[in-house]
Amino acid sequence: MNILVIGGAGYIGSHIVYELNDAGHQVTILDNFATGLRENVDARATLVEGDMQDLDLLDRLLGSGQGNDGGQANSKADSSSLAGGIAGSDSDSHSTGKFDSVFHFAALKAAGESMEKPGLYSQANIIATINLLNTMMRHDIKNFVFSSSAATYGSPEYLPIDENHPQEPINYYGYTKLVIEQTMAWYSQLKGLRYAALRYFNAAGYDVQGRITGKEQNPANLLPIVMEVAAGTRAKMQVFGSDYPTRDGTCIRDYIHVNDLATAHVKAMEYLASENRDLTLNLATGEGYTVLEVIKEAEKVSGRPISHDITGRRPGDPAELVAASGQAFETIGWKASHSDLKQLVESMWNVYK
Repeated sequence: MNILVIGGAGYIGSHIVYELNDAGHQVTILDNFATGLRENVDARATLVEGDMQDLDLLDRLLGSGQGNDGGQANSKADSSSLAGGIAGSDSDSHSTGKFDSVFHFAALKAAGESMEKPGLYSQANIIATINLLNTMMRHDIKNFVFSSSAATYGSPEYLPIDENHPQEPINYYGYTKLVIEQTMAWYSQLKGLRYAALRYFNAAGYDVQGRITGKEQNPANLLPIVMEVAAGTRAKMQVFGSDYPTRDGTCIRDYIHVNDLATAHVKAMEYLASENRDLTLNLATGEGYTVLEVIKEAEKVSGRPISHDITGRRPGDPAELVAASGQAFETIGWKASHSDLKQLVESMWNVYK
């Protein structure tokens, strides 16, 4: 299939691009490199450098199906080449035209920042995605794989969280993902969109084959921060709270290896194409690790001490967040295979060391 991956140079997106190419699909990446890294771009994909909020570029790209550009999968296209009239070309290489599916990973994701800058998150996450959906509908592209978030659930009413758990986000980031999910459901009903909304908590790890080595810039998640301390690029880290009702007093979180996420996204795309039905799935292990367990495993794998201070709790941090993903197994035959703590930490240390 001919696939567009928006945000395909980012941490999660780059892993999905490799998975898609490994499966034999033809992939085009659209990325503005605000957080994506050129070193993580799969050379087998066509790269279009630009911003999805550039509506003219988005319209030309979706109208042309840039990935069917005569088989030049290693070429780089930019917005100026698209402006040259690809959409209107009568070359045989463009005869099949449009993309079969669109993957969307280009969102702002810092929960704390979203509470301080709701206007920015509204524009980048909600408005930009609605514009994308409208452009897809205009070009009759119906299949959409969306990187949602378990942040749509808010504070857990029960554990593990399943897909039927109430969605009451406690930060604006989670709210933007929920709004998009609700919009996709309406577009499915009114416009024939077929979507997969994939919810997960904490993506972690690096490509188990070692092909992706560019590190996240200014990380806000636990595991990359732990890795920076181990590697010596960060002097010390904070552990927020040690008096939670958990096995060691620190928060428990559900981590999912990014290779497992990549497999699930591709399976979801294939389900949309074959079954013509929408999907809403958790991607999780159903188990969680405490902050101190993560730190201890990192010390074991790296052979280095992880300097940390225990501080007070952060407002809004639940003691435990884990999700159930039995529905993903039943529907698309997916379950995590790389997401035990040892594999997560080892794959990250291979990059950070």
